[in-house]
Amino acid sequence: MEANNDYTQDGTVDLRGHPVLANKTGKWKACSFLVGYEAFERMAFYGIASNLVVYLTSQLHEDTVSSVRNVNNWSGSVWITPLLGAYVADTYLGRFWTFTFSSLIYVMGMVLLTMAVSIKILKPSCENGVCNKASTSQIGFFYASLYIIAIGAGGTKPNISTFGADQFDDFNPHEKKLKVSFFNWWMFSTFGGALLATIGLVYIQENMSWGLGYGIPTVGLIFSLIIFYIGTPTYRHKVRKSQHPAKDLFRVPIVAFANRKMELPNDSSQLHELDMQYYFTTGKRQVHHTPVFRFLDKAAMKHDNDTGSRLPCTVTQVEGAKLITGMAMIWLVTLIPSTIWAQINTLFVKQGTTLDRHLGSTFQIPAASLGSFVTLTMLLSVPMYDRYFVPFMRKKTGNPRGITLLQRLGTGFFIQILAITFAYAMEVRRMHVIKMHHINGPKEIVPMTIFCLLPQYVLLGVADVFNAIGLLEFFYDQSPEDMQSLGTTFFTSGIGLGNFLNSFLVTVVDKITGSNGGKSWIGDNMNDSHLDYYYGFLLVMSVLNLGVFLWASNRYIYKRESREMKDEFPELEGKVIDLLP
Repeated sequence: MEANNDYTQDGTVDLRGHPVLANKTGKWKACSFLVGYEAFERMAFYGIASNLVVYLTSQLHEDTVSSVRNVNNWSGSVWITPLLGAYVADTYLGRFWTFTFSSLIYVMGMVLLTMAVSIKILKPSCENGVCNKASTSQIGFFYASLYIIAIGAGGTKPNISTFGADQFDDFNPHEKKLKVSFFNWWMFSTFGGALLATIGLVYIQENMSWGLGYGIPTVGLIFSLIIFYIGTPTYRHKVRKSQHPAKDLFRVPIVAFANRKMELPNDSSQLHELDMQYYFTTGKRQVHHTPVFRFLDKAAMKHDNDTGSRLPCTVTQVEGAKLITGMAMIWLVTLIPSTIWAQINTLFVKQGTTLDRHLGSTFQIPAASLGSFVTLTMLLSVPMYDRYFVPFMRKKTGNPRGITLLQRLGTGFFIQILAITFAYAMEVRRMHVIKMHHINGPKEIVPMTIFCLLPQYVLLGVADVFNAIGLLEFFYDQSPEDMQSLGTTFFTSGIGLGNFLNSFLVTVVDKITGSNGGKSWIGDNMNDSHLDYYYGFLLVMSVLNLGVFLWASNRYIYKRESREMKDEFPELEGKVIDLLP
């Protein structure tokens, strides 16, 4: 039982910089204010992304390849801009204030986008469901609104989840146990917002009003921000222990290169490191030496004439650079899985529009609503994973998480391969039915129920429980102490580049296969294309990527920190925690 006057052990403070009491701040009490915002923000994002390809083709009259490319480019920007937001947070403003300023930009973008699809002068005119071509100014205003949202997301996305994780004290055994489940339940809230978007908002957009479909999440986002600021007295804020953590990161390879002609000592204890009293006094965490990327160790080599400007880097600083390098290796092999994930809001939707979407004699579901089964699967799977799978595997392995983070990622990548395999098989079958019924027109409906695509959505939902949550937790856990916002952008930027990669592949494949009078694999007429070939191409890439991931993960070494605490988990993921005297 915590005493009423016990402060947090990790040095966190309130908004004014004063130490905070452990029993009155943080933990799930504080996180409850954060998850509300995350749910509404995800509802806003997926309310746009899930059906954007339909709006672009039906309202702005873009062709299939252009609409897919524009959706991917915007989604990619939403996931890439967090690189800048994380840098600003880690170096200058901190997570709370970076989030505050960025959330206002996000709301402004949502308001402008709602205006773009609601006000007559800002949207193309339509008669009997058929819209005229949008003017240049209308298109410009629409895309400007989208990219203002992307800028706002750059500051909110990398900081809200890490700010939530900051509410748990790593030096408190009880709170550390709670933190093991944090990312599972954090993503659970995001899935809830996404489910509301793909079921409710998509239907409203297609059958009632695009303005109402965008206006609802805008109001929800404003409401969630009010709730967020009500919780301000309960929040814990981490103190930046390095003024420019990114500067230290870049200094390591520069110094290592300058010392390239020097011989590394056989004993790592001869490398430069500060004494434990320094780390105890400053509250920083010492990271132990690891035998990987040995060239970088040259940055910590001592000189006989070391002076102020030529002081070597510490082993802890070198290990921070090694961590980023190792994380970059894992990050590279997440790009192909992110490309598979990008199909949910693009080609899977276009594939679904060609199938029979009727429920009963009159009701017709939007093709984008099938994406709700990805989210629904996640919502059902996360509690099962956290309450049953983790305890069961914990007994088998002794690992607090049940399985290591990289094992979790590998499992998710394998399930993704099963999903794209099924998508390929279903597309082969759809093409066979098209030939049997002599279907040629782009608007002719293939006599197959849209629910035959359901397994590929469900499998991707199960895969995301392993790899989406696992990636976020992995990059937060393995980041250097002062760069955890920037570290989590490995997760967001991977998704962003995956979208850009899909955009690039779609464009290149269309140009190559459609050149010289050939039939494009991804044409405007989905009934006279070869989407099955493209899915087969993605399947081959996914299998090869899994092999590269297994190679990279076998060579990855988890970080090893010394901490002044007693911990019920003295060994976590191979990340050894030395209990100091």
